[in-house]
Amino acid sequence: MRRIKKPVFFIVVVFIAVFAFLTFNGVSTYYGDIKTSHIKGVDDIRWGIDISGGVDVTFAPPEGVTATAEQMDAAKAAIEVRLVNLGITDYELYIDDSNYDIIVRFPWQAGEEDFDPEAAVKELGEMAELTFREGHEVDEYGMPTGVTAENIIVTGDEVVSAQPVWTEQDGKTEFMVALEFNEEGAKAFADATARLAGNGCISIWMDDTCISYPNVETAITDGNATITSTTFTYETAKDLADKIAAGALPYKMVTSNFSTISPTLGAGARNAMLIAGVIAFILICLYMIAVYRLPGVVASIALFGQVVGTIACITGFFGNIPSFTLTLPGIAGIILAVGMGVDANVVTFERVKEELRNGKGLMSALEQGYSRAWSAIFDGNITIVFVAVILMGAFGPPDSAFAIVMKWLYFLFPTTIEGTIYSFGYTLLVGVILNFIFGVGATRLMLASLAKFKSLRDPKLYGGGVSVEQQ
Repeated sequence: MRRIKKPVFFIVVVFIAVFAFLTFNGVSTYYGDIKTSHIKGVDDIRWGIDISGGVDVTFAPPEGVTATAEQMDAAKAAIEVRLVNLGITDYELYIDDSNYDIIVRFPWQAGEEDFDPEAAVKELGEMAELTFREGHEVDEYGMPTGVTAENIIVTGDEVVSAQPVWTEQDGKTEFMVALEFNEEGAKAFADATARLAGNGCISIWMDDTCISYPNVETAITDGNATITSTTFTYETAKDLADKIAAGALPYKMVTSNFSTISPTLGAGARNAMLIAGVIAFILICLYMIAVYRLPGVVASIALFGQVVGTIACITGFFGNIPSFTLTLPGIAGIILAVGMGVDANVVTFERVKEELRNGKGLMSALEQGYSRAWSAIFDGNITIVFVAVILMGAFGPPDSAFAIVMKWLYFLFPTTIEGTIYSFGYTLLVGVILNFIFGVGATRLMLASLAKFKSLRDPKLYGGGVSVEQQ
């Protein structure tokens, strides 16, 4: 700490100030009416369904029907296509493999006051209408027209199966989608492919959305066809196979759980919690300044930096960290992390006061205080990190990093996908990590820097007793 120079305090303060300005305001440019965000600000925060309002629905197969994993994947693919068709792109869609449920959460559509969530849910659960049509003639809205609208070759009822397959050629893996038709579908498909071979295509439609339009290379007469593409990966081939299989499902999904949250109610709760958080932050800062004096001022600056850093990790400020959906429990996680930051500073400053009362010089007291407090701070914060990781793994997407790492434990429990709790774990984890950066690192730098100023060397300013000779 003795090597830290006087300007360090001002450098840290300016850094936090600039960081806060960019985090709250962002950096955007306009080209006409087109806005390009280079650095995202608070206006880019994605609010959770419990704040912006939305729909939480669980779909299940009809009673008495035992669905296979392939059928659940197909049903999920159909729901995904319909979500996009409804203009709903900010959604959560997962399969609970233990109960064979499909969990869907999506916010109210922005700018639409007459959005009917019950009608949207009903449409999502309907059976997919799959059709194979001649050609790929579409109008300006992407709807089938001309011969494509008039000539339906095969429907989903005539598709027996659709699955991804692959072959090895010259050391390279080629992925394809294998289709099998029933007797009636095989005959219709054979007639169409014989007529279109070499000079036409067959488009595949789910409802009114074209999902593929492969060219017909040869006549297919045995009821087994393959769709090939040089751009196919296993994931894209499986995605197409799932969508086609969705049209062959013998049942429609049933709504087993359905709830909605009003946007007005959610926004009111958000504002109340934000106001409570701001008031709590101000009271905490006043308390620390009153009790610990100059270190309290420094701790308040560091806590502000911690909050700013958490918000930056939510908005997508950092290019390698995508924007994160913030829920009401997520806001609670920010407030709790601030409390952990206060605790770290209290432990440290009490140690510093003890050293000063024992007759140590200011620089020695600061060094010994931080050294003695470190183990307690680390132990307290690392346990919170473990809790946050467990929450994110247990209540987050099954394909998230935390869920995958702890799959050995979570396979015993059903998928929950509580996005609100996942947000709480995320903000808590980020806040605790930033506590090490700002609550420990930044405060140490700033205090060591201020201690170099002669006018700020009085131990009374640091909560100590009478002045002592500096060491």
